Amino acid sequence: MIKKIVSSLILTIGMLGSVRAEEAPIHQLKAFLKASASLSAEFKQVSYNKAGQAAQASFGEFYLSRPGKFRWNYQKPFTQEIVSNAGKVWFYDADLEQVTVKQLDDSLGSTPALLLTGQVDIDEKFVLEEQGSDDDLNWIKLSPKNEESGFKYILIGLNNGQLGGMELSDNFGQLTRIYFSNIKLNPALQDSLFNFKPPKGVDVFEN
Repeated sequence: MIKKIVSSLILTIGMLGSVRAEEAPIHQLKAFLKASASLSAEFKQVSYNKAGQAAQASFGEFYLSRPGKFRWNYQKPFTQEIVSNAGKVWFYDADLEQVTVKQLDDSLGSTPALLLTGQVDIDEKFVLEEQGSDDDLNWIKLSPKNEESGFKYILIGLNNGQLGGMELSDNFGQLTRIYFSNIKLNPALQDSLFNFKPPKGVDVFEN
């Protein structure tokens, strides 16, 4: 379950950059797809159950280098790494001593996986709707036009023209929200940051 949630969430972050705050949120969102070459941030991810109660919170760091490279380092409460490079995504769970490798294509949550590449027309793949303000963020709802996408919608929250949060509702009734902080736009990131080598002794499963 966590891989499906994370797949959709992490791969939606291709929309990061700086835009004029006075522009309409949807226009800002589209500008995110074009504006930034790289990004780093800290994040807090909270999962909610069907009753709307917070079930688990995770903390870590996120790195992005377009096109198609990203890394999520989950540091608390469990150690996990999710790395994308060269058309593949590696999911490493330290506690399970397991690595799962998937292709970065429509099989990963359908279009959310492709948003990071900068090659997806969001107007073609999603219905976009402004949702007003909450938690000091202006929210835009992205509803997939593909009924087999695996999720109901994604919300993108903007704060003064910058990304502040994301929310995903999947087809299993689970809600996940991510808040970003200490965002750095277009930092110099080493290519080695996006290279993943499975630790010795772990099981590797490749789809």
